[in-house]
Amino acid sequence: MTGSRLAATAFVLAWLTPAALAQQPAQPAAKPPAAAQPAKPPAAAAQPAKPPAAPAPKAATAAPTAGDAQPALLGQYGDWGAYAATPGGKKVCFALAKPKTAKTEPEGRKRDPSYLFVSTRPAENVKNEVSVIIGYPFKTSSDATAEIGSAKFAMYTQNDGAWIKNVAEEARMVDAMRKGADLTVKGTSGRGTTSTDQYSLKGLAQALDKIEQECK
Repeated sequence: MTGSRLAATAFVLAWLTPAALAQQPAQPAAKPPAAAQPAKPPAAAAQPAKPPAAPAPKAATAAPTAGDAQPALLGQYGDWGAYAATPGGKKVCFALAKPKTAKTEPEGRKRDPSYLFVSTRPAENVKNEVSVIIGYPFKTSSDATAEIGSAKFAMYTQNDGAWIKNVAEEARMVDAMRKGADLTVKGTSGRGTTSTDQYSLKGLAQALDKIEQECK
């Protein structure tokens, strides 16, 4: 289960990453000169094949299937988007949102964007799996928490991902998300930075209904 959760998170993260990288052209542009100069003399004939691959090395290593089937937007429902893709020939559907507010303590600590998504993977008999991408490496062996109203759920962490610790509670968590107004995720980074991200749950129920129809 853990392996499939990591793979699903890697697929979504690899899809999200190109959009973020596109806003920072200076960084990729600075790398090729250093790598390209020594490579020219010994492999002048091989270089024509390299430029097409250069723009997307990260996507290839993070999730090779990302290029096979880019997620398509099925619909936007409030603060949630419903998506479907077919990486490796296996259909995946997910509802995804960004936090309405994101705070760190101490303030100003740098982190990548965070996301909350709920995925369904029929080929693995997985339905409505809740995942968090927090935007930094979690503190080793630490738990994150997800709060919806008075309900609180522990989430185990690995790298920058978090999933519900007690899988038996996932259906109850999703039901609370359908009925709730917002969800708050709290976590701690390896550097000791704490974060509090609040997500609006407006539109989530409709987005989940949509991906259920698409990924039966």
